[in-house]
Amino acid sequence: MQTEARVGVVVEGGPRALNSQPKQHKPLQQQKQQSQIGTVSQLVSGGVAGALGKTCTAPLARLTILFQVQGMHSDVATLRNASIWHEASRIIREEGFRAFWKGNLVTIAHRLPYSSVNFYAYERYKELLHMIPGLESQRENMGRDLFVHFVGGGLAGITAASATYPLDLVRTRLAAQTNVTYYRGIWHALQTISREESVLGLYKGLGATLLGVGPSIAISFSVYESLRSFWQLHRPHDSTVAVSLACGSLSGIASSTGK
Repeated sequence: MQTEARVGVVVEGGPRALNSQPKQHKPLQQQKQQSQIGTVSQLVSGGVAGALGKTCTAPLARLTILFQVQGMHSDVATLRNASIWHEASRIIREEGFRAFWKGNLVTIAHRLPYSSVNFYAYERYKELLHMIPGLESQRENMGRDLFVHFVGGGLAGITAASATYPLDLVRTRLAAQTNVTYYRGIWHALQTISREESVLGLYKGLGATLLGVGPSIAISFSVYESLRSFWQLHRPHDSTVAVSLACGSLSGIASSTGK
């Protein structure tokens, strides 16, 4: 969630071409087409990045969930011996190595739309915020930009989390299963929860989730945008990929710490 797509324009001929060629305005239809391409790239880039990141960290995510629910299924002696190595060994011994990715399919099914909506909503909320009197100035203003990034990021996180929460709930319940299998898959879990707990059961815990997601994503986008702007201002020739990775990692740490 800490990366974003930008549409760049390359002018052949360098500065001389810029000075010698008259400025030409692109037709409205072509501008709309480029805008649509930019939107699609934001959606695809956000979804793929989120899915890939979650797949790489799936083992740690499952260990986290198991530790969170361990007190519900374990005795006192087991809780005293709880450790990452002990739980990881138990998973390999009792469930197999592939069990570290249990629930990862639903994680990807959740992360693709979540990241896509998050990135897209963030760009749209920024545009809306810049239409507010006092925030529409084109000149750089650190305080104004920080406010836009913070509010836009928070609203984007709340929008994305609300739109995809049922899949997040199913992901958590599938990952929390150990030896006893209650849900056989994504569709079975959705059907079972809807039947036994009603459709509203798919949104259990949404309020608490939004209280955490809103500030977390707001901090993440704010730190990312601020760090990236500062970095590019002082070291403009550094690799864009390296800058994005570094700023994304630091913004992720900051958002997790600030929860």
